[in-house]
This record gives sequence, C-alpha cells and structure tokens, in this order.
Amino acid sequence: METRIYDVSRMDEAALAHIAEAAEVIRRGGLVAFPTETVYGLGADAFNEKAVAAIYEAKGRPSDNPLICHIARASDLGQLTPRLSEEIVKLADNFWPGPLTMVLEKKPAVPDRTTGGLSTVAVRMPDHPAALELIRRADCPIAAPSANLSGRPSPTTGRHVIADLNGRVDVILTAEDCRVGIESTVLDLSGERPLVLRPGILTPEMLGVCLSRPVEFDPGVVAQTCVHAEDLEKEGFLPGQVDAPKSPGMKYKHYAPKAEMIVLEGQKDRVREEAERLARVNEALGRRVGILFFEEQAFVEAAHDFFARLRDMDEAGVDLILAAALSDKDQVGFAVMNRMLKSAGYHIVSVK
Repeated sequence: METRIYDVSRMDEAALAHIAEAAEVIRRGGLVAFPTETVYGLGADAFNEKAVAAIYEAKGRPSDNPLICHIARASDLGQLTPRLSEEIVKLADNFWPGPLTMVLEKKPAVPDRTTGGLSTVAVRMPDHPAALELIRRADCPIAAPSANLSGRPSPTTGRHVIADLNGRVDVILTAEDCRVGIESTVLDLSGERPLVLRPGILTPEMLGVCLSRPVEFDPGVVAQTCVHAEDLEKEGFLPGQVDAPKSPGMKYKHYAPKAEMIVLEGQKDRVREEAERLARVNEALGRRVGILFFEEQAFVEAAHDFFARLRDMDEAGVDLILAAALSDKDQVGFAVMNRMLKSAGYHIVSVK
C-alpha cells in the first residue's frame, strides 16, 4: 500500500485540503493516522466494522482490545451512548477537548468490533486542531488507538508514525510533537463508582474535584503498577492479567522498546550508582546501554518525554535500557510508572 504523508502543522489552506482528503479516506473505509495532544492516533469510521478490523490488522492488535471513539462536538455523544448523566456533562464541560476518555453505556449501533465486544464504549474529544477538523469533515466518530505497531512505544512524533505504519495505512497526517506525551486518562462511568482504568495526565484528584465525589484507580490498574513482586502476589494478580479489558492498555504487553529494559527501584543515589555499574559491565561485554533517568518530581516532563526517549534509544540501537523508577505516590508519576513497568515487561530490580 502506498501511504500519502502530509504535514498539517500550519493548518493553512494546503493543510485543510489535505485534511479534507483524509476525511474522504475515512468516509470510504480507509485508515488515517493523525496527531492529537496525547499521542498520534490511527483512525477509521467507528461505525464501519470492516474499517475498524483494518485498524487491528495494520497494528497487529488483538481484537478484544477496545478502541476509543473520537468526537469533535460534545453533542456527538448522542451517537454513541443512550443517556447523558449530569456527571458526563460536567466532565465534558471541564475537560473536553482534552486528554480524558469516558467509558459509557453504548448504543446498539456501535459495532462490537469497535468496543472489543463490550457493552460499553470509550469516548473522547481530542485537543488538537487537525484532529478536530478531521473528525468534523469525516462527519462520524473516529475509532482510533495509538498509531504504532501493537506493543511498541506509543508515537509522539510524526517520525514515529511513519517508521511504524508507512505502507500499512492510507494517509499519515503529521504535525508538531504531541504536547502531553502519554495516552488519555480513561475514566469508567458505567458502574456505581467512577474508576480510572488507565492513568494519565488528568489525575483522579482532578476528576474527583470536578465530580464532587471520590475517584479512584481500578484495582487492576493499581496491581499493574506495583513495583514489588510481593505486592502483585498480595493482589492475586499476574502482570498483564485482565480477562475482559474495558480500556486500551489493561491487558496486553504495551510500550515495549526493542531493547531489553530493567526498572531499578530504590534510593535515588544508589539507583544511579547501580545503573552506572550495570552499564559498565554490559558495555564491557559489547552491549550498547541507555540510561533513562528523570529529574526528581519532574513528573509532567517525564510523561511528555517517556515514549520519545524509548524511541530514541531504539533508533540508536541500544541493547539494554536501565530506567530509574519514579515515585508512584504522585498521581502523574503513577501514570508514567504504569507505562514504564509494562515497557520493561515487569523486569524490576530493587536496589538496596
């Protein structure tokens, strides 16, 4: 397949023409990769089962992993869910467009292929002019996971998308690097309690203030983000073990670089010493080593840079990545650690 690649960062007349062309591709059942504020997405008409199936094929993605439906107007929620609660409206008013996905009861018209066979649908409104223009011109909700090969680090630059999907999709729209750098917060509103199924830059605390009631992490997400193996055992949980994922990223291995990756956990100075020691040992054996450290308390910066740093190390041909764990006491740090542990396949070393 020949992929058309267009730069739409300026949002000028030429960019709008390219977006119009991409929207026509969506309407005809094709695939378009596009920028958002979180990570790049790979989109298709959410109501076209054949097109949605092509997303899974292009990514090599398991078909029971639900997709997020992207809309351009809050009024488009009515196409996807049968009822709007006061809480849904309040969240949309406060956080859309933006990095919040809401999991809601779905209408029968939404294909099971789009929702991974679930009775719920995940919906968000991205905060990016090119994405919103694409959705408006396509005139349909766009189902879109991240625009990468399944299991690879999520793409935060157009270069990342081209590396993974050139020749696999019809159109790639590129723009500036993604502003947030990790995927949206996924909030499940389909049950009695609001639960975060995927942590992101919008924290449970922020969402709870908006709703005037507590918002907590789903127990499975907490277990997935445990640093210590004994904590996982206490939860009765195996890394990555989720029977019916209600959100992208809950079940399968995600975000993995090509290199082996180890997360080092412990006191900061000791972790740095151990990373340098392991780097010397492995370099003496002829392996290329990358060290991934973030400044203490720089959680938002870590969220922005994490996937890009993994991609940079892949491009540099690194064989081993040594990453320092972040504090999971901070809710944004927790979101980055959720990705870091999955990237490393839960290969964690406690440094004494």
